[in-house]
Parts: sequence; C-alpha cells; structure tokens
Amino acid sequence: MIKLHDKYFKPFVSAKEIDDALQRLVDEIAEDVGDEIPVFIGILNGSFMLTSDFVKKYPKTCEVTFIKLASYEGLKSTEDIQRLIGITQDLTGRTVIILEDIIDTGNTLHEVHRIFKNQNVKSLKIATLFYKPEAYKKDFKLHYVGIEIPDKFIVGYGLDYDGLGRNLPEVYQIKETQHMTNLVLFGPPGAGKGTQAEFLKEKYNLVHISTGDVFRYNIKNDTALGMLAKSYIEKGGLVPDQLTIDMLSVEVEKNADANGFIFDGFPRTNAQAEALDKLMDSKDSQINAMIALEVDDAILVKRLLERGKTSGRKDDADETVIRKRIKVYYNETAILKDYYTAQDKYFGVDGVGSIEDITVRLNAVIDNL
Repeated sequence: MIKLHDKYFKPFVSAKEIDDALQRLVDEIAEDVGDEIPVFIGILNGSFMLTSDFVKKYPKTCEVTFIKLASYEGLKSTEDIQRLIGITQDLTGRTVIILEDIIDTGNTLHEVHRIFKNQNVKSLKIATLFYKPEAYKKDFKLHYVGIEIPDKFIVGYGLDYDGLGRNLPEVYQIKETQHMTNLVLFGPPGAGKGTQAEFLKEKYNLVHISTGDVFRYNIKNDTALGMLAKSYIEKGGLVPDQLTIDMLSVEVEKNADANGFIFDGFPRTNAQAEALDKLMDSKDSQINAMIALEVDDAILVKRLLERGKTSGRKDDADETVIRKRIKVYYNETAILKDYYTAQDKYFGVDGVGSIEDITVRLNAVIDNL
C-alpha cells in the first residue's frame, strides 16, 4: 500500500507483468511492420517510461518522437483536452504508431486523429499498454492492447496522481475505501467474546458478522446460498469454504457504507483466512487485526459451569465437554495466530477482569491500529 497526497493505492500490476505485456506489444508490432522503419510517437507526460522501454526492446530500426497534451494532469477528466502539440517533422507516407500509456474514454484519440488528419501518413495505428473497455466511448480502432483493466484510477509507470507516482516501476490502483476497521475477533468459550463484540460494534460503528448467524439466516430464509449449504449439512458433509465466503460477501455488500466489520467465527483455517483476505481486497479493504481474548483455562471452566446453571445449555454443564471445546479452540487459534502474526496483525488481549476493564484493553488495541 502506498499513499500519494491524500489517496491510498494498492498494488495492481507488477513490473514483471508490465514487462511481459510490453514484450508482447513489441513482438506483434515488429511482425506487422516488417522491414519498414516506423515512427513511434509517445504522448507525454504519461508514456515516457512506456516509450523508452518499448524502443529498447524493439528489434529493428525505428524513429521516435513525442507529442504533448496541452492540458491533462492528475485526476482531472480528459474531457478538458484542447490540443496536442509537438509534431514538427514531415510524416508523409510514413507508418506512424502512437504509443499510449492508457486509453480510457478515448478523448485523447479523438485529438490524435484530428491532428493527423492532414499529415498524409501511410497508416496510423494505436498501441496502448493499458485499456479500460468499460470507459471507452469512441469508435477509433485500437490496433494493439497490452492489458485490459477495470475502470479505476491507477498510478505508476508514467501515470500520476497530481504529479506523484510517475516514477514507480509497477502500477497501483486507487483504494476507494479509505477508513475501514475490520477485525477478526477470537476468544475461547467463556471469554466474553459476544459481550465485547457488542461494545465494539457500538463504539466504532462496526457491523458484527457472526458466521453462525449468517448460516442460520440463509437457511431459515431459503436463500440460494442457504439451500446449497443445507444440502451439504443434511448429507453430513462440511460446507465448502467458498460457499461460506459467498455468504459473507453478501453481508459485506449489504453494509457497503459501514465503518468496518467484526468477523466472529470465521476464519478457522489458513485457507479460510486467505479467502477472507481476498474478499476484503476485492472490496478495497483489508483485515486490520486478529484480536484474541486470552483467559486461563481454570477461569473459563468456572465461568462456563456458572453459566450452565442458568443457560440450560448442556455443553456448559459438563466439565469434560467444556475442556474439549477449549482444546478445539486452541488448536484452531494456534494456526491463525501464526498466520496473522506473520502479517503483524495478531493481538492477544487479557480477558480477565471486569467487563469494563477488558473493553478498555480492546479499545487501546483498536485505537492504535
């Protein structure tokens, strides 16, 4: 993740992927041009890196020049393009190939075709490293395309945000959700996780997503995902991770304007943690922390036995069952502790004391994220 001015950008296209796409463009163009000596024209400022790297790779003789957009900076719309300047040589009868860093609306191409209308070139072809088909509004033919990308703002490899980012060797995509706090909340049975989740939800205006609640809702309401999950459960099988992720994705989408989420009961494995990371990344967000309430086993057993006297839950009334549940928790959490520790996102919090004291400890962790 990088920050340019007031915006955050996440990695999008690696330098290796750019180099591979560039080589494909070079090979395709070199084959089409044959023995002719083409004139490659880069459009400044964005295509300076593209044009430089392109001609280094081009295996035959060629000419290179640049033209410049008179007004085109930062996040401003290309609607305000007025003219292109810089054509000083006679291009009559020549094969001209425009090298563009990115084509989105196509307004730049309109200007390119306008100024070349009376140049009497043999042929005018367009090559672009990046192309946004969702944004393209013109009918001009694109002869060579390196990589098709979504209609989101990018920086790097010649592209800038208000002057910054052109020098980056890779490309970054704007992170549209800037200030979300997403937590994975863990705690052994009897640690008070549910109680603390309610406090955190209220204090930070987060959405609490309990996997158990999500499953019950989908099954009870006969949603397509719920019916599919039910079919696995009735056969005695495990619900696939992807189905669980799909349910969670729906919940996240329902609350797209939330300040963040508390994930309770998921993930349970490394594969699930990786799937959750991918889900949040697709929403332009990320998991900020795994917070685990830590309580001594003897205290947990005592709490649950006390709760069992009033809750009516059989698994809270049998110490053997309680200890098995605690052991299962530790086995699962140990794996995830390593996963999130590797990302510097694991935080153990003392879960012994008054509810208020524990809440203060949790707040301290979250406030420092």
